[in-house]
Amino acid sequence: MSGPLALRALLALTLLSATACATAAPLPPPPKTSFTPEIAHFAELDQAAPPKPCGFLFTGSSSVRFWKTLDQDMAPYRVINRGFGGSQIADVTLYFDQVVRPYRPRAIFFYAGENDINAGKAPVQVVADFQRFMDMKDQRLGKTKVYFIALKPSKLRWGQLAQQAQVNARIKALADKRTDLDYVDVVPAMLDGGQPRDIYVADGLHMTPAGYELWTQVVRPVVEQEAKTGAACKG
Repeated sequence: MSGPLALRALLALTLLSATACATAAPLPPPPKTSFTPEIAHFAELDQAAPPKPCGFLFTGSSSVRFWKTLDQDMAPYRVINRGFGGSQIADVTLYFDQVVRPYRPRAIFFYAGENDINAGKAPVQVVADFQRFMDMKDQRLGKTKVYFIALKPSKLRWGQLAQQAQVNARIKALADKRTDLDYVDVVPAMLDGGQPRDIYVADGLHMTPAGYELWTQVVRPVVEQEAKTGAACKG
């Protein structure tokens, strides 16, 4: 076969291949866990109002989830809150394709690990879990910057402070070796005379608005700096 017939056949094969590529390898359905309702709610929010790419994504456990004033605290920068309560680092990695990847963020602000320690995981395991999250980030989002917010010194988990400090120190050391990871130290602002400030609700774990005001004082300048000097987001 030659001439026009051959050309038409080649074009047909090209279109067929393009269609196959466009429809191949859809994302697998999210796993079913106790977090399924929250993950489904995120999908509903995204369907109703799809977030634009290149925002600042905040994800992790309930300290992110309950940051109700995040939009106002970081304005005019666009932020997306995808914290889900009770989650450990491995849970965020498990749901990476639902709570991180779709947003193609300019940067990721990550808070998890506190529940891991409370569940009995050793600091070295917690850090290993976070390294797996970073591996997933590398695979899915390349050089996107991650900011790890230090595990916070709460009243309820004051007895776990030493293990939290080990996690914080190890991740800070990891950040010193990576250009795509920074450590955001909220711990000093949350202490007064070596004890937790009065910034917790009755459970001694979750923060009052005053606690989030302290976080804003530490985190907002990081967002501003990333917006000014960070690598351009391709969306």
